[in-house]
Amino acid sequence: MREYINELLKRKDLLVYLVKSGLKAEHRNSYLGYFWWLLDPLLNVVIYYFLIGVLLGRGGDDFAVFLVIGLVGWRWINTTVNTSAKSITKYSSIINQVYLPKSIFPLAMTATQTFNFLFGLIIIAIFLLVFQVTPGWQVVYLPLIILVQLLFLIAISLFVAYICVFVRDIDNILGHILRIFFYGSAIIFNRDFGQYSWIFDINPVAVIIYSYRSVLLWHESPPFFSLSIIAITSIVAIILLIRYYSRNEHKIIKAL
Repeated sequence: MREYINELLKRKDLLVYLVKSGLKAEHRNSYLGYFWWLLDPLLNVVIYYFLIGVLLGRGGDDFAVFLVIGLVGWRWINTTVNTSAKSITKYSSIINQVYLPKSIFPLAMTATQTFNFLFGLIIIAIFLLVFQVTPGWQVVYLPLIILVQLLFLIAISLFVAYICVFVRDIDNILGHILRIFFYGSAIIFNRDFGQYSWIFDINPVAVIIYSYRSVLLWHESPPFFSLSIIAITSIVAIILLIRYYSRNEHKIIKAL
């Protein structure tokens, strides 16, 4: 495993190249180009605000800020999982010609979507400014929450990238699984569901989104215990998955 990690470190230039090419490719043929990084989450907020806040009248105070925090955080998860699922099969022609640590591809996709998320933070900052919502001192915990979510996404991306090489049907149902998590994570509504609220307490996505809203909107400290569990579990999963990659990469070549 140590040799495998050293090989990953030697390929850091390739990782940087994959991230740069991924950022350029996303909106290469679009008229607005990189502006979509800002416009896409903004349009989602407008749509859900109209449906829930205007038509259903279930918004409440600072609902627009509530929405943008949830949707930007969710977009990072959604895009990372979807792009990581296809990350290894997408570069099958390169993999079959040159030896490369296969885990570098889902790692590159995760890094690419992390940059997109940083642009989403600009949208959140704009909403906070426009709606005159001032975060409290708890905002100092924001980098910690971002780090926890990054570790969580690295673990998920390594897992789905490997599985999708051998079970291509997973890619077809991944959208439905993500939709379940979307509605089960209080992205667009409050998490007060009475006796079913425990679902949000054990859902890592819901915990992460709740943490963002706590420090940015509600002047509360994030749930450190839950975040710690997510972080530790993610780190253990990353180590195990990297080890598994190092021992089974020959199976990936055969499957491709």
